[in-house]
Amino acid sequence: MLLKQETLRGIESGSITVAFRKWRRPTVKAGGTLVTSVGQLSINAVEVVSLEAITTSEALAAGFSSLESLRSQFLRRADGEVYRVRLAMAGPDPRVALRGEIPDAAELGSILERLARLDSRSRSGTWTGRVLTLLRERPEERTGDLAEGIGMDKAGFKVNVRQRRRAPPP
Repeated sequence: MLLKQETLRGIESGSITVAFRKWRRPTVKAGGTLVTSVGQLSINAVEVVSLEAITTSEALAAGFSSLESLRSQFLRRADGEVYRVRLAMAGPDPRVALRGEIPDAAELGSILERLARLDSRSRSGTWTGRVLTLLRERPEERTGDLAEGIGMDKAGFKVNVRQRRRAPPP
């Protein structure tokens, strides 16, 4: 379920508590969670609803300026049913805690040589030192968002970084 940054900020502040989507089948389920740029969201309920049953207060709680603007969004899409998704902030992004400590500059310099062995066997070329430096310089950014910084595709970059974090010291 994709949510715009404006919507995520509304959920974070508590002003948005519901979302409406038109799906052939739901992409989230009640009791599940969604990890987003503002933190982890809890999906409290997912239910089919007719456009006529949606109230003005629900439209406002979904971040729309009026019930008519919400309804007009769904009239443009032919396929699927309208779902009401009740959601709330569940907490911080759990991936942040998994990032671990990044070595300081002195430690980084001393291990780059050892990591060159890993790079020499990597199908992605020599990238480990660049990745560690990038993580040190920008620790607040999600791993996937850093991929562009070294010219790698997001999926491959994330896999490689996870492998390096789990790998024993060379």
